[in-house]
Amino acid sequence: MRNYFDVNRIHRDKYHRKISGVCSGLARHWQQPRWIIRVAAVLCFIALPVATAVAYVTAIILLPER
Repeated sequence: MRNYFDVNRIHRDKYHRKISGVCSGLARHWQQPRWIIRVAAVLCFIALPVATAVAYVTAIILLPER
């Protein structure tokens, strides 16, 4: 039996990924369409490229894949 923390945990989505699954995992966690999170990620990358790249690589390293 899975508890609340296992079900609601942020993870990388390996089935709906385009690059590494970070945006898909965040979209699933926040219950939003994947395209909205991906557009937001691209806009953040345009506005703050270094900070977004560091956050994305950190998420790739730290988030488990499911």
